[in-house]
Amino acid sequence: MNSLIRFSLKNVAAILIITFLIILGGLYAITNLRIEMFPDIEDPTLTVEVVYPGASPDDVNRNVTGKLEEQFNSLEGLKTLESSSYESFALLSLNFPHNTDLDKKEQQINKLIEEANLEDSVQTDVKRFSMDMIPIYDISIFAKGDTDLDAYLENEIIPDIKKISGINDVEVSGQKDRLVQITVDQEKALLNGLTLDSIQKQINEKYFSYPAGQVKADEFQIPVRVEQEIETTEELENLQLATQLDQQQANPNPILLKDIASIEEVTDQAEMTRYNLMDSLSMMITKKQDANTVEVADQVTEVLKEHEKKIDYYIGFDTAKGVKDSVHTLIREGLLGALFASLAVLLFLRNIRATIIAIISIPFSLLFSSIFLLQLGISLNMMTLGGMAVAVGRVVDDSIVVIENIFRRVRKSPDKKITNEIITDSTKEIFKAIVSSTLTTIVVFLPLGLVEGDTGGFFLPFALAITFALIASLLISITLVPILAKYSFKKAPKEEKEGTLQRMYGKVIERSLNHKVTAILLSFLLLGGSFSLVPSLGFTFIPNEEQKILNATIELPATTSMERTNEVSLQMEEMFIDKREIGNVTAAVGSKDFFTGLKKENKATYYLTLRDDTDVTEFLEEIRTDMEVIMDAEAEEGEFNVMEFTASGPPTNNAVSIDLYSTDLDKLQTAALEVESYMNGNDDLKDITNNFSEKQKQYLVEIDSEQASEKGIAGMQILGMITDQTRPVQIGELNLNDENKTVQLSYEDTLTAEALEEMEVYSPQGTVKLNEIADIKETDSYTAIQKLDGKVFARVTGHVKGNDVQAVTNEVVNGVKTEIELPDGVSFESGGGSEETAGEFQQMGIAMIAAMGLVYLTMLITFGKARIPVIILSSLIFVPIGSFTALYFAKEPLSISVMIGFLMLIGIVVTNAIVLTDRITRNRDEKGMSVREALIEAGKTRLRPILMTALATIAALTPLAFTTSTGTFISKGLALTVIGGLTSSTLLTLILIPVLYEVFFFRHSKKERTNTHELSV
Repeated sequence: MNSLIRFSLKNVAAILIITFLIILGGLYAITNLRIEMFPDIEDPTLTVEVVYPGASPDDVNRNVTGKLEEQFNSLEGLKTLESSSYESFALLSLNFPHNTDLDKKEQQINKLIEEANLEDSVQTDVKRFSMDMIPIYDISIFAKGDTDLDAYLENEIIPDIKKISGINDVEVSGQKDRLVQITVDQEKALLNGLTLDSIQKQINEKYFSYPAGQVKADEFQIPVRVEQEIETTEELENLQLATQLDQQQANPNPILLKDIASIEEVTDQAEMTRYNLMDSLSMMITKKQDANTVEVADQVTEVLKEHEKKIDYYIGFDTAKGVKDSVHTLIREGLLGALFASLAVLLFLRNIRATIIAIISIPFSLLFSSIFLLQLGISLNMMTLGGMAVAVGRVVDDSIVVIENIFRRVRKSPDKKITNEIITDSTKEIFKAIVSSTLTTIVVFLPLGLVEGDTGGFFLPFALAITFALIASLLISITLVPILAKYSFKKAPKEEKEGTLQRMYGKVIERSLNHKVTAILLSFLLLGGSFSLVPSLGFTFIPNEEQKILNATIELPATTSMERTNEVSLQMEEMFIDKREIGNVTAAVGSKDFFTGLKKENKATYYLTLRDDTDVTEFLEEIRTDMEVIMDAEAEEGEFNVMEFTASGPPTNNAVSIDLYSTDLDKLQTAALEVESYMNGNDDLKDITNNFSEKQKQYLVEIDSEQASEKGIAGMQILGMITDQTRPVQIGELNLNDENKTVQLSYEDTLTAEALEEMEVYSPQGTVKLNEIADIKETDSYTAIQKLDGKVFARVTGHVKGNDVQAVTNEVVNGVKTEIELPDGVSFESGGGSEETAGEFQQMGIAMIAAMGLVYLTMLITFGKARIPVIILSSLIFVPIGSFTALYFAKEPLSISVMIGFLMLIGIVVTNAIVLTDRITRNRDEKGMSVREALIEAGKTRLRPILMTALATIAALTPLAFTTSTGTFISKGLALTVIGGLTSSTLLTLILIPVLYEVFFFRHSKKERTNTHELSV
C-alpha cells in the first residue's frame, strides 16, 4: 500500500492522465448506455400458440390442449402449466425457474409437440414471453389530402421504420382490405351440383405455376415451368365450370361463373380503430429486447416527421415518455443529492478547496461505474440510476476521512507543512479503516446475486452500480486525493480548537461508560418501541404508483357482431371525450390481444391518457359508474373493466387471487361469480377480474349413426355441406388486372336455423332432410376452457388499493372461507402477491444474514480479533429505530426496496463503527492508552469525520426520500430507510460502541482502573 501511495505522489502526471482517461471513458460510456425503464430480465416463460381451424373450445381442449399437457408434464423443472382453449385456437403458457436454459427447453417442447401426434391441420408456434411483446408506441395515423393511407403506410412509412436497427415489429390495425367478392346464388349452384368447395378447386386449377422437369438444348439442361393464369376480372367471370350434370349429358351447356355468381370488388374491415372519435389507422411498434427504448422512440418520431406532408399522427400511449420522465427525475434527484452532500461536507470542513477535493470522488466514481455497466451490457434504468443516486452520499466518505486525517497529522507536525512523508503516513494510518469499511459495504451486496426470482434480477444492476462506484471512491481516496491535498495546500487549514460539541460528546461518553446498563437498556427500549410501529406500516412488494394512462375494455356477449360492438363503443368513446380529466382516447374494436393474439368482434379496447392534475383513484370510481350506466342500457349481459395501464417492469405482487377448481363447469362459473361479487364489495380492492369465460349459444347437430348409415350418408359429408353454407371460402390471392387481390367465395344469404333443419342432404336413395337423420338443438357452450396444471379452474383477481397486501389478502381469503358457500365439488386456493411477497422477503432475510456473515469475515481478516467485529456489528441492532420511525412518518410501507435499504445499511453503518473502532485499537496498541482513555480520545477525534460522512449520505438521499415525482417509487422507500437507520445508528454508535467495547474488554478496563486507583493512593 505504501508503494501505491508513493507511486501516486512520485508520478503525479501519470495519475492525472489516468484519471483524465477514466473520465473520458466514463463520459463515452454514460452517453452510450441504453436507456430503459427497468433492467432487462428474461421471463422464464415459453408460450405455445395453437391454431386448429374450425374446432370448438371443447374439441381444441380434447384433441390438442389435453394431449400437449400430457407431453409437457414430463418437462424437468416445469413450475406451472396454464392453458386456455378457445374456438380454433389454444394458448399454453409454461413457466420455469429463473436461470433455466430456455433454448434447451424450447427444443424439448418442439420435440414433445411432434410426439403428441396432432392432426395435420393443427399448427403450433413456440414463443418466448417477453415484456417487449408490448408496444412502446401506439400511434394513430390520418391521411392528408388524397393520400391513400393504407398504401402509403405499406410502401413508405413502415419500410422506413423497419430500417431502424432496434425495431422488432410494426403492426397496423384498422386497415380496410380490398377483396374480390364472389357471391354465389345457392339455388343455381345446387341445380348444377356445385358447392363453394368445388368452385374454389376449379378456380385454383386455372391458376397455377409448377416446375415440370428439364429439356435438353445443345449442351444445356433447361428447366421447364408450366403455368396457367387468370389475368383479369373478365376472365374470372367467364371461367367455365364443370358440373356433376356434365357427366350425365352428351352435349352439356357450358356454365360460366358469372351465370351463378356476381363478382365485385368490396372493402372489408376486420377491426376498427379511432382516435378521439376520428377513424384512423393504429400503428403498434415493438422493439428488440436489447434496443434502447428512448433512442428507438426518437427515431420513430423522426421518421414520422419526414412524412408530415402526407399524414397526421397522434401518439395514444408512449412508454418511452415514462422512461424519459423517470430517468430525468432520478438524474435530477441525484444531482440535487450531490449538491446537498457537497454543502454538508463544506459545513464541516469550512474550506472550499478541501470540499472540492472531497467531492471530486462523486463524478469520478459515477463515471467509473458507467464504464463497467457498459461493458456488462447493463442499461441506464431506474435501478442503476437509483444505485448511483444512493451511492452519491457514500462515495465521499473515504475521501473525507483521508483528507481530514491528512490535515490532522499536518497540524501536529512541527513545521505545519504538507509533505510526502506526512501524506503517506496519514493515508497509511487510515487505510485499513477505509478499505475495511468500503469492502464491507461491497460484500453486503454479494448475496443479492443469490436471491432467486425477479428481486435478484431487478436489484442486481442496482448493487453493481453502487459496487463499482465504491471501488472507484476507494481508489481515488488513496491516489488522487493525497495529490490534490499536496498541491492545493502549502499548509493545512488552521486547526480549530476543541469545540463545544466535542467537549459535550466527551462528557456523554464518560457518563455512558459509568452507566453502561442504563445506556444499553434505553437503547433496547427505543428498539422495542420502533418495532411496535411495524403493524401500522403495511406490507407490500413494491409500493403502488399512480399511472396517468388507463386501460379500459368492454366485452359484449360472445355472438355479438362487430357492427353492434362498434355502436356501443361509440357511446363509450363519446362519454370518455366529454370528461375533462381525459386528454385523448384511443379506441380499437375487434383488435387482437397483445399476449394471446386473439381477435374478438365482441370486444373493444381503449387507452385513456389522463391530464397530470387528475386524481386517478377518484376518477376511476367515476368512470366505472359511467361505463356501467352505458353497459346496463346497451348490453346488460356484457362485461367491462377499467384500470391503470401497466406496460412493463417489476411485478408489484399487489394482487389477491382466488383460484377455484371443479370438473363441473356450471358450478365453477357460479362459484366464480359469487367470489367476484364478494370481492367487488371490498373497498380495499380495485380492478376485479374473472377469467372464467361466458357461455354462448350454439346449434348442435347430433347425427343418428343408424339412420345415416341406412341412407348411405357419411358424417363428414354432412359436415362438409353445413360448412359449405355457413363459412366463406378463401380462394387466396390472384393477380387480376395487374394487381394482387384477395378473392373470397360465399353465398348470398346466410343460413338460418330453420333452413338448417330443412337442409337437404344427397344420398344414393335421393335427397333426405337433415332433421330426419340428425337431432338439431340449441345449446349453451363456454367460449373458453382455462386449465392450470391440467385442472380446469377459474381465477378471480383483485388489486389492492393501499400498500398492506398481506392484511387485505388474509381478509379476502378468510371471507371466502366463512362467508361464501361454494357449490359441492368446487375447491379453492388463495394466492397472488401475498405469498410471493412473503417468499421474496424470506430470501432477502437470508441474504441479509449472509451479508452480515461476510461483513464479519471481512472485519475478522482486517482486524485479526474476533471480539472487534462483534462490537462493530452490534451497531446494526439499532438500525430499525430510525428506519421504522422514518417510514411511519412518511407513510411508506415495508417493501422489497425497504429490505434493500436495510441491506445497504449493513455496509454503511459499520463504516462509522469501523472508523471509530480502528482509532480505539490504534490508541491502545500504538500509544499504550488505557481502554477508557482510548475510547474518549477516539470518540473526540473521529466525531467530525463520522458526523460528516453520515450527514453527507443523509443529505445526498434527502431529494430521493421527499420527491413526489413518478418513477422513484423504488428508490424512495430505500432512501427513507437509509436516512432513518443511519441517523439512529450513528447517534447510538457514538455512544454504544464505546460502552460495548468496554464491556467486551471489561477485565482489561477493570485492571487498568484498579492500577490507576492504587497509583493515586
